[in-house]
Parts: sequence; C-alpha cells; structure tokens
Amino acid sequence: MPGAEPRTFRSMFISDIHLGSKAAKADFLIDFLRHHDADIIYLVGDIVDGWRLRRSWHWPQSHNDVVQKLLRKARKGASITYIAGNHDEFARQFQGVHFGGIVVADRAIHETADGKRLLVIHGDQFDTVVHNQRWLAYLGDYAYDGAMLVNRVITRLRQLFGLSYWSFSSWAKVKVKKAVNFIGSFQTVLTDEARRSHVDGVICGHIHHAAIENFEDVQYINTGDWVESCTAVVEHFDGRMEILTWAHVLPEAPDEPFIPMLIEDRVVEAA
Repeated sequence: MPGAEPRTFRSMFISDIHLGSKAAKADFLIDFLRHHDADIIYLVGDIVDGWRLRRSWHWPQSHNDVVQKLLRKARKGASITYIAGNHDEFARQFQGVHFGGIVVADRAIHETADGKRLLVIHGDQFDTVVHNQRWLAYLGDYAYDGAMLVNRVITRLRQLFGLSYWSFSSWAKVKVKKAVNFIGSFQTVLTDEARRSHVDGVICGHIHHAAIENFEDVQYINTGDWVESCTAVVEHFDGRMEILTWAHVLPEAPDEPFIPMLIEDRVVEAA
C-alpha cells in the first residue's frame, strides 16, 4: 500500500515485541506502524527482551527502526505509555520518567471513548512461576527459544514444498493441556484484579495469546505478541475494541488461520 494514508484509531495497544531476540518480527511491526496510527499508544510490556540481551547481544537495524518509529509518533503528538513487563523489568525503576515523549509506568488506567475504565498491565505480576520460581521461568524461556527455532525450521521446509504457513508454537498451545489451563487461569486472575481495581476491564499481554472476552461484568483483552501471531488491539473512536492481525498480509504467512482453542468449555480464537 505505497503512499496510502495510515488508518487512525483513538488508541492502540501493543505488547511482547521482544526486541533483542531473534524471534522478534520487527519488520512486520514496522510495516504495521507505517499503516496504523493512534492518538494514544500503550506499549504493554516485554518491548525489549532484557533476558536475551544479557545472554547474547542481538540488535539489528530493524529493531532500532522500531524504536525510532515509536519515537517519531511521540514527536508527532501521540501520547505513548510504556508499561514494563518481566523481560524489560529494568524499566520499572524509571516509573514516571519521560524518554523522548514516552512515559514509563508499571500500570495505567485507560478510559475509552464510551466511558469504560480499563486497567492496562503487562500481567507478569500474577504469574507465580515468574515471581516464585525464577529458575523455572528462565528454563521455560530457553524452551520457548527451542520452540521458535523449530517453528522457523518447519516454516522453511513448508515453503520449500509449497505449503502454507503453520505455527508449531500455536499448535503446541492448543494441544498441551497445561498450556490451555494456564491461559484460563491467567484470564481468571487478571479479571479478578480488574474487579479489585474497580474498573470495567483489563488489557494485558505476557502470554502471547490475543483475545477479547467478557467474564461476567469484566472485559478481558490480551494484545497477543509480535513473535508468533503479530497482533495488536485498537480502540475505534466510538470505544469499540478490535484485534488486528498483521502477519497475514506478509509473504511469510499469507493465509495463516486462527486456531480455535478450547478453554473451560468455551471456544475462543487464538491468534
């Protein structure tokens, strides 16, 4: 869409970019940001992957371009809030500090155009493995690296045989019962936190599973990620929330379908 005007929304929520990791789809995100704009932007954690950068330095030009693209949007007047996550927890020591027009926070309250108050938080604060069994969280991170490596190998092989894109990691989330149970538990504790905070809903990231669901009186929204599914959540000017998926327009994943995931007898669509 060369020269096309970007689609503009009232607000945009992006999380789990993992800049500094080889799995980050920075080129996809740059293309998305080129074609989408918003007055208010929330970066909902794990934007920079400090865990991987400590292990080995990986920062190609495309990762720097993502940062520059966001800073440029701030200079043009977008209000940008950086919510720290567990992979970029170093940012939590800078709460309230502005960097090039981007303010750092641990959590925020966003008010939608139709008057709803939504808690914006990464969500790792409610992951007991991250906080109580740190070594297991790091071990899981290595395992995730392995899954993404398998993902890349399978993608290349399928391309050689003329087959469509298929995500091993998404398939694993559907097939592994413990992963499905974890997602369901995560949704429960986040909606409980929204109730404790006396808000109408919660917007989070962390588990790389995009969703918009209603749990009785609370709306649960997860932004997904830019490692597997390439999703963002946007708010229209009437307050309506929507998940946008960008990977399907790119050559590497031309027709990637959503995979239905069964959680507590409800079928939702997993990006």
